[in-house]
Amino acid sequence: MKPSVLTRYRVMAYVTAVMLLVLCTCMVFKYGFDTGEDLTFVVSQAHGLLYILYLIVAFDLGQKARWPFGKLIGVLLSGTVPFVAFFVERRITREITPLLERPEVPGQTSGAGRAAESAPGTTSARG
Repeated sequence: MKPSVLTRYRVMAYVTAVMLLVLCTCMVFKYGFDTGEDLTFVVSQAHGLLYILYLIVAFDLGQKARWPFGKLIGVLLSGTVPFVAFFVERRITREITPLLERPEVPGQTSGAGRAAESAPGTTSARG
């Protein structure tokens, strides 16, 4: 899996989580203090669009990581509960990071090449 898949998920998880907190704050002002109705409308529309993008990106990550259906649904729904997306993003990042493809560093042999060089009974160019 490419690192960009995880990066897209992380960005959208944070953006969605922050927008949900902003929306909750706007709703407190709208319903608690009877002010900010227009701002609440704009923020709710923006959050809705961003949440749809989050669903697409999280679904893509889940398919590439081959998550079971229940886990996929849990990650998708984490963007609907304030603060939960931050914790889920952290857990998913720790889980997915070992699965990422690492780009080859120019001039460095791959792990298989190094294993063959150090294997007992093999000869190397160094003697």
